Amino acid sequence: MQRSFKEYLSVTLKGMAMGAADVVPGVSGGTIAFISGIYEELINTISGVDLSLLKTWKNEGFKAMWNQLNGGFIVSLFLGILISVFTVMRLANYLLDNHPVLIWSFFFGLVLASIWYVGKQIPNWNYKIVLAVVIGAGVALYVTSLPPMGSSESTFFMFIAGAIAVCAMILPGISGAFILVLLGAYRPVTDAAHNFDIKTLAIVGVGAIFGLLSFSKILKWLFTNYTSLTLAVLTGFIAGSLNKIWPWKKVLEVARFNDKEIPVSETSVLPWNFEGDPQLLFSIVLMLAGFGLIFLLESLAGNSNKPEEANATN
Repeated sequence: MQRSFKEYLSVTLKGMAMGAADVVPGVSGGTIAFISGIYEELINTISGVDLSLLKTWKNEGFKAMWNQLNGGFIVSLFLGILISVFTVMRLANYLLDNHPVLIWSFFFGLVLASIWYVGKQIPNWNYKIVLAVVIGAGVALYVTSLPPMGSSESTFFMFIAGAIAVCAMILPGISGAFILVLLGAYRPVTDAAHNFDIKTLAIVGVGAIFGLLSFSKILKWLFTNYTSLTLAVLTGFIAGSLNKIWPWKKVLEVARFNDKEIPVSETSVLPWNFEGDPQLLFSIVLMLAGFGLIFLLESLAGNSNKPEEANATN
């Protein structure tokens, strides 16, 4: 798919938004990809990475291979993600440390509107669709309420952690960073990044590549054969994640990573039962801002993320 420079820049900005979301334990980059209209293209592009690319390169040249790979899209997207990890991540961490209620209010509004955005793309609702939404919500709610596992730094564990976390990163509603916390791998990974431990990062990276290539093929098959049911489950995933990003929390247990405390067990409370300033007025304004952002992204994305009519009856 050929794009103009402006369009590639737009993809890079969406990648930055995905990267910023993925580093926050509770928000999924997959949600950002979906609401910005690039989710199915991302899945199709990643699932298309296989040995046939080498055959195309050999027989038809690099340009043909690059076009088959959709290389411009994937490079622009991952460039944005990398930029975000090394820049926007610092801002996101600052806001989470100093203004947690406000930043979570914005995310809550954004994710709440995402439920509407994804759900409205299901053309025909029936009992199977409703059941799929309920199951998806239940799974997400269960996953986000699990206690963290013990930490390990073995090679096999870090490989598996990378593979599982990256699958969560491309699933709307489930945060890859939060999965790392649950697996007990958040500290080893952040320590490796902080200390430039190339070996550990490489093991996690290989696991992530394995998980990404494998899981994307499953998602592509599901979108091709069961579009509506897949969208319903993803809608449920997003809905089930709302409890995790509710702005007003009571922290029950924390873990320390790199001299930083990360909540690993929390319970949601009403604003007037919150221990501290609930900042209710500003929180509502930011929820509305996050909600409104979805409509803005939808207008920018156009119809690029709408399911094919041929799959409407799945």
